[in-house]
Amino acid sequence: MNLIDLIITAIALSMDAFAVSISKGLSCRRYQLKNSLITGLYFGGFQALMPLLGFLLADLFAESIRAFDHWIAFGLMALIGGNMIREALSGEEEQMDASFGFRAMLPLAIATSIDALATGVSFAVVNANIWAAISLIGVTTFLFSAAGVKIGNVFGAKYRAKAELVGGVILILMGLKILIEHLSGAA
Repeated sequence: MNLIDLIITAIALSMDAFAVSISKGLSCRRYQLKNSLITGLYFGGFQALMPLLGFLLADLFAESIRAFDHWIAFGLMALIGGNMIREALSGEEEQMDASFGFRAMLPLAIATSIDALATGVSFAVVNANIWAAISLIGVTTFLFSAAGVKIGNVFGAKYRAKAELVGGVILILMGLKILIEHLSGAA
């Protein structure tokens, strides 16, 4: 696997995290750099960690992971997206800082990086330089995710309730997209 292949892979893997980061930015009342950094660290860290785990566990779990990774991603995205829609429709005030805490960010980081686990398995198959791959994936995802929070916030500052609703729908649709892509590929 050459450098161009790794760059394309890194960008492709970061797209789900980028879209979720935009959704996170949509839910912010005001932009704070720390929220971009937190989001970038969670998503970039998990996007780097998952391929490493996949690479290390390739022989043991390759088929098992491919069999249900799409269901895990779909379930997490649907749960989180549904909660965002519920909160948007309830009209209740919520503390936005809490939405960047561990309990909110961990499921998102896992959901956006679960496909990277299978990518790590493929890195083992093609004997890729795993350290170069995970470094590139982590940095790329960090940058896209940090920027996504800002981009989402610029749009969301004017349309907060509607934006949170849209963000929830986006998460559910992304989970559905992951599910459909895997199911149609498995058929």
